[in-house]
Amino acid sequence: MSTPPKRPWDHLISENEQKAYRAAGFGRPTGFGKKPALLIIDVQYRTVGTERRPFWEAIKEFPTSCGEVAWDAVGNIARLLAVFRENGWPVLYPYVSPKQTFDAGRLSDKVPAIMGVAAKGYEFVAEIAPSEKDILVPKKHPSAFFGTPLASYLINTGADTLIVTGCSTSGCVRGTVVDGFAYNFRVMVPQDAVFDRSEVSHAVNLFDMSEKYADVMPTDDILSALKSIPKTT
Repeated sequence: MSTPPKRPWDHLISENEQKAYRAAGFGRPTGFGKKPALLIIDVQYRTVGTERRPFWEAIKEFPTSCGEVAWDAVGNIARLLAVFRENGWPVLYPYVSPKQTFDAGRLSDKVPAIMGVAAKGYEFVAEIAPSEKDILVPKKHPSAFFGTPLASYLINTGADTLIVTGCSTSGCVRGTVVDGFAYNFRVMVPQDAVFDRSEVSHAVNLFDMSEKYADVMPTDDILSALKSIPKTT
């Protein structure tokens, strides 16, 4: 029998705390539906960098870059994207567009670096860039659902399952996962296809999402499960 893959939070969340969640009935899987949609959130050069670099080098180019962990995730997102394209399933790109003075809001106070990102930073990373058939969802806030037509697009495609990838695990990914769950979508998070500049925030938020809002698992497991879902005709 093979050893189950190590969960990213096991070294941070004690066994006793995890047992407490089990005792309360949290963490049950919801499983896949019949029509998955892939969400690729904020995978732009401003969060990834134009090339693979260690974190402290990457932020010299874009202060909001997450460094090598971002490129690791991009590789797994690319694997998922290839399967979605092959099967004709919907792919959506919630992304931050350049901020204007009138819509800066509190973000300009909390994270002023995001207000001065160079134009190149808002471009999609070439390895997972959208095609003409994909749906672009500009957003101004962490959740891809807040103030956007995302829910309408998903309903129109007939999606019942969201596979949420991208950046950051503790911010826009989490916000989108919670809202997707609230809209009664089945939500899946590939733990190695999302990324964050903080290893601790990444791990703790994956744990919390896995207990309350989503099924969290490695990309390999999601790819395996997708094989049982028929292609779109």
